[in-house]
Amino acid sequence: MANNSKEIIKINISEEDLLSTEDSCADSFDKSSLVLSAPAEDAPSQAEEGTLIEEDERPAWSSKFLYILAQVGFSVGLGNVWRFPYLCQKNGGGAFLVPYIILLFLIGIPLFFLELAVGQRIRRGSIGVWNYISPRLAGIGFASVLVCILIALYYNVIIGWSIFYFSQSFQEPLPWNKCPLITNATGTYIVPECEKSSATTYYWYREALDISDSISESGGLNWKMTLCLLGAWLIVCLAMIKGIQTSGKVVYFSSLFPYMVLFCFLVRALLLEGSVDGIVYMFTPKLDVMLEPTVWRDAAIQIFFALGLGFGGVIAFSSYNKRDNNCHFDAVLVSLINFFTSILATLVVFAVLGFKANIVTNKCVELNTQKIVSYLGNEISYDLIPPHINFSRVSQEDYQQMIGLIRGVKEDDFSQLGLDSCDIKKELNQAVQGTGLAFIAFTEAMTHFPGSPFWSVMFFLMLISLGLGSMFGTMEGFITPIVDTLKVRKDFLTVGCCILGFVTGLMFVQRSGSYFVTMLDGYSATLPLLFVVFLENVAVAWVYGTDKFYDELKDMLGFRPFRYYYYMWKYVTPLLLLVMLVASLIQLGLTPPTYNAWNQELAHEQSLSFPPWALAVCIMLMIITILPLPVVFFLRSCNIIKNKIPITKEEDEMGDASQGETPSEASSSMPSSSSSRKESSATQTDPETNDHHSNNDVVVEMCV
Repeated sequence: MANNSKEIIKINISEEDLLSTEDSCADSFDKSSLVLSAPAEDAPSQAEEGTLIEEDERPAWSSKFLYILAQVGFSVGLGNVWRFPYLCQKNGGGAFLVPYIILLFLIGIPLFFLELAVGQRIRRGSIGVWNYISPRLAGIGFASVLVCILIALYYNVIIGWSIFYFSQSFQEPLPWNKCPLITNATGTYIVPECEKSSATTYYWYREALDISDSISESGGLNWKMTLCLLGAWLIVCLAMIKGIQTSGKVVYFSSLFPYMVLFCFLVRALLLEGSVDGIVYMFTPKLDVMLEPTVWRDAAIQIFFALGLGFGGVIAFSSYNKRDNNCHFDAVLVSLINFFTSILATLVVFAVLGFKANIVTNKCVELNTQKIVSYLGNEISYDLIPPHINFSRVSQEDYQQMIGLIRGVKEDDFSQLGLDSCDIKKELNQAVQGTGLAFIAFTEAMTHFPGSPFWSVMFFLMLISLGLGSMFGTMEGFITPIVDTLKVRKDFLTVGCCILGFVTGLMFVQRSGSYFVTMLDGYSATLPLLFVVFLENVAVAWVYGTDKFYDELKDMLGFRPFRYYYYMWKYVTPLLLLVMLVASLIQLGLTPPTYNAWNQELAHEQSLSFPPWALAVCIMLMIITILPLPVVFFLRSCNIIKNKIPITKEEDEMGDASQGETPSEASSSMPSSSSSRKESSATQTDPETNDHHSNNDVVVEMCV
């Protein structure tokens, strides 16, 4: 410190503080604030983009563009690439977009706006935010943290799978291009398991996962996937060790690179034969399917997970914003980007699958044409073959014409000929989702691309980027609340969480590990997240008060949002969430939980029921994640734990005036952005302070 610098120590002693017990004084001491002003000559003239700027003692995004990229990276994930196209295919093609768009405006954007607003206003993670909104409902934050931890454990395993395929893509030909051969004393032959299935299917189940026949057969660790999982956690750890200061720089790549790859794939796929057939089939609406309740439920749940609602990542990212940021614009922008990304991914997927279906159909036509030639003069008369057909090159249209004539004459005897229909629509109608789409169907299509290793490298690097973007938001969803609550060092906590995540994640890289991923993804996260978001909506709209929240938004944004959001938050959205929650419970009760297991002997998937111990694990995980909600409510209602934990310095200075009241009951509402700006201005630009003291002043406030 310079010789002319001074220390100013302010000790605020209130009458209440002097009469308080030792415990209460200790609590108040924990809330002491330390404000440091750096020397003017040492302060950088301009913040480096991708770094943090301290505002009100909390890090802040240095760039609005960087913040938008982070939110887009979190919301746009693997589900946009392999879940949304499957739902379109399953639920009426283009007709699925109608309920999706309707529910996006009824559920998605209002709830996304709500989470952005509370995070930006209160400037804390999920625990601090919901503790402030309603101390009795503070368990929402703890439940959100537990769900994030649960999802992060298996989500990084999927990134590990992508890393494995990425590392194997630098070969010509690709290792999953052909079935492996076995040579012994009697000769050389194809591996039976591969011959019964396909080269890409065999490579996924046997070479990559080395999968067991059921979830009950552990089979030991898969060392290749263990190393890939370690690599995935190392990447996450290094990218997040300094919080958004480091992950913010990675976001430029993880958020933008997938779009470049998707556009490249779309252009390349459109130049391939059959791609247009796939796109036309995809967007041909089946209007009768649109009226089924399951279609609307699937659309709502896809919106729910696509935007990352309830995870805490949206709140954590927005908590680093300035309080006067236009979060309404952000909510609409990110939601629409997410939707159009899903459409773009669907175009790419079905263009590529159309190309693949065309290849399969052509092979089918070639094989069955040879059968027809062998039947000519015996089972099939020459008169049934149109004169223009050349058997050396039979198109799909020519084959369909021949089959129609033969079926019309043979009728009952047609099935005995063993001729397939070879319909490209039938091939496109085979619903593929998740890992089956990414690691089997898409990889098989890429083997037919010219320069297939290049496209394989790009595709799996895109999956890694998409996964990392979502993983950063998920990690922030539980690291930020823990740091805000426990005041621990973020870098130490991040390293510790990554080490613990890798050790716990070893259960997912056993030979039966993919079955555990399916179990947790399908049955352990959906219900808790639905419950969390429902209570978030209720807490703001009915406990804190929609009118008061609207006043806070006007103070924060400088304008009053559309009245539309008032009715959505108060009536429509909570009702729809309740319907979703009840529908999910009913479906879970009526449909026994199952999973697709790979049968090595038969070389195909078969549906198996989860064993009792697996069901017990699912139920236990759901109970554990929801348990903080009733526990915290009981403790706060019985006044066993303190009702109110100050969130900001301004609130702390209010003392005990509002202790025991919820924010909805107290006269004061959320921390005022205008007051905080005045306070900040008074602290930094007080002329008397500037006249008598240097810029190195240290102000310490504590309870004695």
